[in-house]
Order: sequence, then structure tokens, then C-alpha cells
Amino acid sequence: MSESHHHHSPVDFGSGRLAMVLGISTTLLVVEVVGAIVSGSLALLADAGHMLADVGGLALALVAARLARRPATTTLTWGFRRAEVLAAAAQAAVLLAVGLWVLSEAVRRLIDPVAVAGTAMVVFGAAALAGNAVSALLLKHSASNSMNTRAALLEVTNDALGGLAVLIAAIVIATTGWHRADPIASILIGAMILPRAWSLLHKAINVLLEATPEGIDLTEVRSHLLSVDHVIEVHDLHANLVATGLPVLSAHLTVEDGCFHDGHLPELLDEVQACLVGHFDVHHSTFQFEPAGHAAHEEACMEDIPDPGGHRRDPLTAP
Repeated sequence: MSESHHHHSPVDFGSGRLAMVLGISTTLLVVEVVGAIVSGSLALLADAGHMLADVGGLALALVAARLARRPATTTLTWGFRRAEVLAAAAQAAVLLAVGLWVLSEAVRRLIDPVAVAGTAMVVFGAAALAGNAVSALLLKHSASNSMNTRAALLEVTNDALGGLAVLIAAIVIATTGWHRADPIASILIGAMILPRAWSLLHKAINVLLEATPEGIDLTEVRSHLLSVDHVIEVHDLHANLVATGLPVLSAHLTVEDGCFHDGHLPELLDEVQACLVGHFDVHHSTFQFEPAGHAAHEEACMEDIPDPGGHRRDPLTAP
């Protein structure tokens, strides 16, 4: 079995600007929770839940970056790279619960309006909007150089939109006394929370189930591998994501018998690994080279195995 050891380095989420934005977002989260208690505003509390998504995401990224630097061991062969996935799943579950509660409470308040202190809501809403504007300015300068920073800027922009909805509702309440503006703003913010939470949970579950990573089509991978000279057949093809930025792939390649006698296998290994890196950005791959008659020696299973190429093969009869 041959293996590539060219790992991606851990993604660097720990820049100073992101750390500063995390501090601002955490402060705003506390401010909005206090503001919700003081004013009685559900919209402020909903926006705090929205802010929780970004605080959790930024904190997760920074912690995961530190954990990812810890060396692998014989018991944790990938180190703590998957810690971010477990934390993301927990975060998504909390966000789903918060989003559903906000929508439920908002509907209840639409039916039976609750008095809200509009002036206090304006003050806290304006503070949240101003804080998000500062975060956006901090990130805007370096967003063009970093995908992670661009993602963080998008999240901060979404938070600013939520803060704007709170501020508009607060002004409506303060000037007209129409308290249903608060649950309406809450519904809008809740509608922003739920899709994000579901998307995060879906991605985390896919990683834990070792689903094929997004952007990797195994049928296309098979086609590219078969196009390499001397490769006859590809089977037991698997791909999964260990953590963010770390896709791994393994496959059994049936190659011409002569490759085992003329010293061509090292060159062939370089070719198939270069194929994966160049076409699919997969830097960690494991290949088992086999002669044409080797399939008869592999251990048989008792059920059909789905073939990523779109066929099914029976391991008891497959060549």
C-alpha cells in the first residue's frame, strides 16, 4: 500500500483581526442579552441568538486552529482535527433550538402583543449595529486575501442586517407604540438563524458519516484514474473529509502485471497522486496496487457493495 504524506497545513483562522472581531461579537452578544432583559424585546434576544452563531463559529475556528497544531498520536492518528466537527454539530443543535423558540414566541406575541420599552430597545439596537459596523471595517481590509476572513465578513454583515431590523422595529415602537413590530423583526431574524443552523448541522453530520466531500465526484475521480497509463481498473474507491480543508481518498488500482517487475510502480504512484492534487485538490491519498488476478484473493463480503462509478458489484463474483 502506498500513501501520500503531503498534508494540508491547518487552516489559519487565528489572525489578530478575527480575534478582535470575536471579542467585539462576544461583547455585543452580552449587550443584546442585557438589552432584551431591560427592554423586554424578543427581537433583541433573537438577534443575540443570531450573534451566538458568529461567536460560536469564530471561537470554534480559533480553538480548532490551536487543536489542529497538536501532534497526532498512535491513538489519535489525526490528532484533534475532528474536534471542530463535533463542536459544530453541538453549536448547530443549539441554534436550531434557539431559532425554533424565537419563531414560536414571535407568533405568540403577534397574537398577544407584549409591551416593549422602545427607547431602551433603540439604544441597545444602535449599539449592536455600530459594533457590527466596526467589525466589518476591521475585516474589510484583509477580506480579499483570505477565504476565512471573507466568510467572517459575510457573517458580520448578516449580523448587521439583523441589528438593522432590531433598530427599525425599535424606532417604530418608540414613535408609534405598535408593539407587534418587535415579533415581526424576531421572525425575520429567526428566518436567518434556521437555514444557517440546518446547513451547519447537515455539513457536520456528513463529515461524521464520512460522506463524500462536496466538490469531489467519485465517478469523475474514477475516470481520471483510469486515464492514467497502465491502470486497468479502479475499485474500493472511498473519499471522506477528516476536517475542514482535509479531504482524504483511498482506492485499489488494478494495474498491468509488468509494473510489478519493471520498477514502474513508484512513477505510477506519483502520477495518480498528482492527478488527485491537480484535479481535485486532494493532498492525502492511499492507493493499493494489484495485479489483474488479485481480486480473487480479497476477502468476500456477504452483501453487495455499491460502486461509486454508478454500478454495483457482487464481491463473490466480481472480477
